[in-house]
Amino acid sequence: MDLEEILDVMGCKTRRDILDFLRDEPRFVSQISRELEVGQKAIIEHLRAMEEVGLLNSTFQKINRGRPRKYYGISRNIEFQIFISQGILRVKVPGHQFQELQRLEERSRMGEEVELELENLIEEYDKATAHAKELLKKINERKKALKKRTLNLPVIADE
Repeated sequence: MDLEEILDVMGCKTRRDILDFLRDEPRFVSQISRELEVGQKAIIEHLRAMEEVGLLNSTFQKINRGRPRKYYGISRNIEFQIFISQGILRVKVPGHQFQELQRLEERSRMGEEVELELENLIEEYDKATAHAKELLKKINERKKALKKRTLNLPVIADE
């Protein structure tokens, strides 16, 4: 699932309203249209866009009279966080660091040759791990230095 596509889809208030309405149970187009007071053609386009990025899935269910209805429901739990500050814009998707690994695993189940890509991914993970360890070491060293400076400050007694 591409984060850019999800952000693009989630940028539309009507789509967020649709997701909110589908939280409890799958619904069909006319139910969504009526609830949100948006035309059915527009709802269908929104549903199609959300289904394409994997936010929704659809199933047909038979009804007593007429043809089967197409119901839309939330396909999976998705969590992401956006942090904005002076000079910083960070979007975090918990678990995103393993998405490529999951894609490779799925491709290997389908019989594709993924060994070279997997070796490259392991190398990237090793570099990231080494970088994270070095960063942690520097942070701990800064904390120790700050603690030493704090301990060496003169104590002034109140009279």
